[in-house]
Amino acid sequence: MSHPRLLLAANSFTAALGGLLFGFDTAVISGTIPFITKYFNLSDALLGWAVSSALIGCVVGSVAVGKPGDLFGRRLMLKLMAVLFIISALGTGLARELWVFVTFRFIGGLAIGGASVLSPMYISEISPARIRGRLVAVSQLAIVTGILVAFFSNYLLVNTGENNWRWMFIAGGVPALLFLVLLFFVSQSPRWLVLMGRNEDARAVIARLNPGRDTEQEMAEIIESVEKNSNGVRTPLFRKPYRRVVVIGMILGMFSQFTGINVIMYYAPSIFQSIGFSSDSALMQTVIVGATNLVFTFVGMSLIDRIGRKTLLMIGAVGMTIFLGLIWSGMSYEWFSGFAMLVCTIGYVACFSSTMGVVIWVILSEMFPNSIRARGTAISSFSVWVVNCATSFLFPIVMGKMGTAPVFGFYCIATCISFFFFWKYLVETKGKTLEEIEHFVLKT
Repeated sequence: MSHPRLLLAANSFTAALGGLLFGFDTAVISGTIPFITKYFNLSDALLGWAVSSALIGCVVGSVAVGKPGDLFGRRLMLKLMAVLFIISALGTGLARELWVFVTFRFIGGLAIGGASVLSPMYISEISPARIRGRLVAVSQLAIVTGILVAFFSNYLLVNTGENNWRWMFIAGGVPALLFLVLLFFVSQSPRWLVLMGRNEDARAVIARLNPGRDTEQEMAEIIESVEKNSNGVRTPLFRKPYRRVVVIGMILGMFSQFTGINVIMYYAPSIFQSIGFSSDSALMQTVIVGATNLVFTFVGMSLIDRIGRKTLLMIGAVGMTIFLGLIWSGMSYEWFSGFAMLVCTIGYVACFSSTMGVVIWVILSEMFPNSIRARGTAISSFSVWVVNCATSFLFPIVMGKMGTAPVFGFYCIATCISFFFFWKYLVETKGKTLEEIEHFVLKT
């Protein structure tokens, strides 16, 4: 592997650490639920609040990071996210009152929301078209790795005494510090540099990271895109020519959450205990789910630049609908055992992680024109986190009153509907430069 390729990989890896922290911070709560419930004496509603407080931060962080990302650059804002991750890890781990715990969870959510926008967008903007899907999918790989690390560290720390939940949260500070240090060594996004009028700096970055590409042609395409949409920073997103693509991006983000994946990731131990597993066994089943998520993310990464984004989403919608239907019916009629339910859950997670899980952040990072990419990606991520926050808050309340079966019935129906949305409204972005995608999207 040549030095420039190593440099490109190193830049992508560093940005993807934001995804690892995204995954860790969203999933770490799952193993702490029994312990924080007891420590803070939480009702179902307060438990939902403790879990979803970070997701409220995600909502704010994802929508607020777009304009600063354009003004100050992707790299600087990622550094700020790293600092927020560190503060959150220490603050939640040391909290002695619920309001302090919730406050630091919210701060962590700001970082997660910002990283969910900036990490894949940065990788997308430095990557050549032929491998952009795989490189951006590294961010998703990092997310599921972070989820697995959180599940596994929770499992390892569960028997460390009454402060076990504190160490589970504090552990997230280690990768956050590494993320901050490495960000001082990555390049700026060439497309952001052009947006700022720093064309020579952008040309140097493209030549350094991708010497095999036609630098002058790529620069010409980027400059033409920025000049053609030079009013993009001021133009409202919900007016032509941007309105259609922004609405599609927001609906796509909502459907990614209506699959129910994050309810499983946040509440997996509680769900497994509700179907008969012991507390320790439920944590072990959660590790298995996290490992499945990781393994099948590799499958999705191997397919995304070969099969394409749209096709993978449609295949995943079919597979997830089938397994969600089995989980729904199994919980409703109790016609198979806890082990069979675990198998169905693993099948569902495999379908999600190899399709929707890989595709969602890739397509959101590449579907918007250069001049509105930060804001377009931000508002689409905003829709992801709004639905995530609402479902995570409501799940323990609904589970306490109605059981889990109706929840999975809703997710099954919503995922089935998503298939038809993908088929009708999404365009294939595989193998196209960001400027080619822009031209096609604004033309339709």
